[in-house]
Order: sequence, then structure tokens, then C-alpha cells
Amino acid sequence: MKKHLLILGSTGSIGTQTLELLRQDGKGLAVSGLAARSSWRKLRDQVLEFRPPLVALSDPEAAERLRAELPPDVHLFAGENALAELIGAADFDVAMHGVVGASGLAASFAVLERGKTLALANKESLVIAGHRLIELAHARGAEIVPVDSEHAAIFQCLRGERIDRVRRVILTGSGGPFRTMPLSEMRSATPEMALDHPNWDMGPRITIDSATLMNKALEVIELHHLFGLERERIHVVIHPQSIIHSMVEFVDGSVIAQMGPPDMRGPIHFAIHHPDREPAALKGFDVDLFRELTFEEPDLDRFPALDLGYRCVDEGSDAGCVLNAADEVAVEAFLKSEIAFDDICRINRTVLERREGRDGSVEELLDADRLAREHAREEIRTVAAPSSN
Repeated sequence: MKKHLLILGSTGSIGTQTLELLRQDGKGLAVSGLAARSSWRKLRDQVLEFRPPLVALSDPEAAERLRAELPPDVHLFAGENALAELIGAADFDVAMHGVVGASGLAASFAVLERGKTLALANKESLVIAGHRLIELAHARGAEIVPVDSEHAAIFQCLRGERIDRVRRVILTGSGGPFRTMPLSEMRSATPEMALDHPNWDMGPRITIDSATLMNKALEVIELHHLFGLERERIHVVIHPQSIIHSMVEFVDGSVIAQMGPPDMRGPIHFAIHHPDREPAALKGFDVDLFRELTFEEPDLDRFPALDLGYRCVDEGSDAGCVLNAADEVAVEAFLKSEIAFDDICRINRTVLERREGRDGSVEELLDADRLAREHAREEIRTVAAPSSN
């Protein structure tokens, strides 16, 4: 029997790498549906290659262009509700969720409502409404399989283990492109410099977050919800080689690490085949690559963003939601050269301090998200854009 996949964000980094794996060795897998926001040409080519019966495109104008080029047996959902309509109509076992940002939250809820496996690369879902998603998964008999390399590593290290036997988990981070840059030079870092990650090929937002270490702050929140760990059992270390994707230290002192080259296709492959392990043409142990593994404590003067993640775990309610919203806006402003690199963390901290502490329905969390974005834009307007010279 084939396992049917729904690929949300199919034209983005996670989606295209998922399809690459299917292209190389898709035995036992079938694509039930593809979804994108506006990249209709890429989506058209994917549809013609993988022949899913259903497809969704959120941008109405792009959807009309796509409609004219689709095979007659492919149904197109278009507009702002397209993603939800696709999830509701598709026959699938696993949804690979590669949509970026808070806009992917509704899709996470929709997949879990159907009792399906959610292969989750959209970390914002857990950051914004982690406890609600975990509750829904339990209620519907669904499963969340993390695709973030760090959480996928911890997920694998914990298979067959009891969470109360975990002393702590160790999240690893590369330190990004500015790990050794003099602090005096970081303020003048350009978007091009910040996007030049030494190890990983990722989308713009997560690459910038890797440069600020905000990605680790968000992963601390995500980890807290996903595995039910309090802050005392979550530790972050800098591991420049990105070979050890994360580790679990148990109460007896044993440490289990999940290792591999820095390639997102590894955790993607694991997620779409879970709970089985299937063969893959992916690189494993390599003496030259694994020759030197080093670790260092994060420099909080260089990476002040990290503390914001722990603060959100402590404060709970809408703290993670507010931090994520502020960061999305601040990163976008930095990419447009409207603010300096070190303004990102300052804006995020200021917006977090202004939050009202909402902790009710999903609608209230989304309202907190909206308000945080407004506050972030207000802060951006007070910051002089860096010189273009």
C-alpha cells in the first residue's frame, strides 16, 4: 500500500527538497496534493510531474493563471481558504508542512483535526499555539513529527525512552555567519552577509534568524511544547560544524546524539517514512566531514536573542506568539535594509515587553499576533534606516 503525501508549501525550500526525495526514490509514496502561495509556474511544473489530483494556490490572480495550464483531471482550490479546503478534501496519510511563518498555523490545526500525521517544518505553529496543538493531536489520535533538524534529532534520540528519564536536551546551533565577527562590526552587517550561512541552505527568514540566534530562541519554545520540557532541561550549545543535530542526556549520564551532514533532506526523509526507516541515497558517516566536532557556550553579548526564548517559556500565555510576530516583521524590515542587524533583537524585546498576556482561544492568539506586528512596525518607524553607502 502506498503512503499518500500532502505537501504544503511545495515550491519553497522544504517542499522542493521533499519532492526531490520522491524523485530520487519515491517507491511506496504518492502525492495527493500540492499547495503554494503564489509561485504558479513552479507549482504547474510540479503538478505535471507528480500528477496530484488536488492543488491549492492562495493568490487568486496566480491561481487563475495556473488554472489555464492544469490538466483537466486536477482540481484547483484558489484564494485565502485554499489551503484549508485542500486539507479537508485530500486523501492523505502525512502532511509535509513547509509553509513559512504564522500563516501556517491554521493548516497545522486542520491537519491534526483530521487525525493525520503532521510532518512539521513550520516551527511558528508550535511557538504560537504549541500547547493547543499538542492537546488537539492527543484528542484526535494524530501525531506531530518534527522536521526541524534539531527537533527531529531529539525525536529520534527519544524513541523508546521515557521523558522523565531525561536530565536535559542539548540543542545545537552553528552560530551562523557572524559567530567570530567582531561585535563592533555586527551592526553594519548587510542582509547579503547575514544570508550567507556557512552550512545550511534555508529560506531567508530562518537564515537571518540563524545569524541572530533567534532561531534557537524559537526552538527552545518549540521544544518546551513538543516534549513537555521545562527550561531547566533545555540547553543550547554552539556547534559550528552542524554535524550533531542535537543530543539527549539521560539521568544516568548517558548522552545520545543524532548525527549527519547538514542536509535537510535527512529529517524530511525520516518524517515522511516514520515510523519506518527506508533506504535513501543520503550521505552518512564521512571521516573527513566528521573529523573535527567542536562545541562552545553561546555568547549572550553576541546573541542576546537567545534569552528571549527562555523568557517566553517562563512567561507562557501569548509570549511565544508575540515574539514570533515581532521577529517576522523585524526580519522583513532588515531584509529591506530599513533597520540595522542589531535592531532586530532590540525590536523583538521591546514588543515582547509591551504584550498584554492573552491566553484564550486561537482567535485571541491571532489577535495578539496582529497587535505585536503593529507594535513592531511602530518600533521600526522610530529607527533610522542604515546608510546605503
